Amino acid sequence: MGLRTAVLLVVVLLIAALAALNWTLIATPTLMSIGFMQVNAPFGLIMLGLTALLGIFFVAYVVYLQSSILFETRRHTKEMQAQRNLADTAEASRFTELRNFLETQENVHMARNAERHAALLSRVEQFEAAVRLRAEQSDHTIAAHIGQLEDRLDRRPVAVPVVPVVPVTASGAVVDAEMPPAV
Repeated sequence: MGLRTAVLLVVVLLIAALAALNWTLIATPTLMSIGFMQVNAPFGLIMLGLTALLGIFFVAYVVYLQSSILFETRRHTKEMQAQRNLADTAEASRFTELRNFLETQENVHMARNAERHAALLSRVEQFEAAVRLRAEQSDHTIAAHIGQLEDRLDRRPVAVPVVPVVPVTASGAVVDAEMPPAV
């Protein structure tokens, strides 16, 4: 229970206690003026009734304020939920756009890589063909040179090579002609 509620409850209890203790005084009729005429009525009872009417009015006003605040809070909650849903939808659409953008970029990169790969394969094939052609040309050139050398060798008179005679001892050692034999 809040402090204000406790204070209001104590005030209401004090008014009720004073009214109960002084009921005879409150109910005693007196001559009173109501503005345009004078009436003989119990003044205390009229004041107690007006106080009760004022209390009822304040309670009704508080209930009205609480209900209007409650309705306003509900309205704000609905608006906030609608805004939250809009934000979630916008965020989801941004994620979708981002995903589509990334997929597009990935497809572009994949196409570029495929083109580069195809160009690289083409260049490797050209290089292999050039190397093969160069190897064939080298083979033909070497074959032509070997053929020329064979022709030259076939046209020359055959000379018998002279083999120098090397003296050898009985043990198989080579004897140097300039050195005296070992004793």
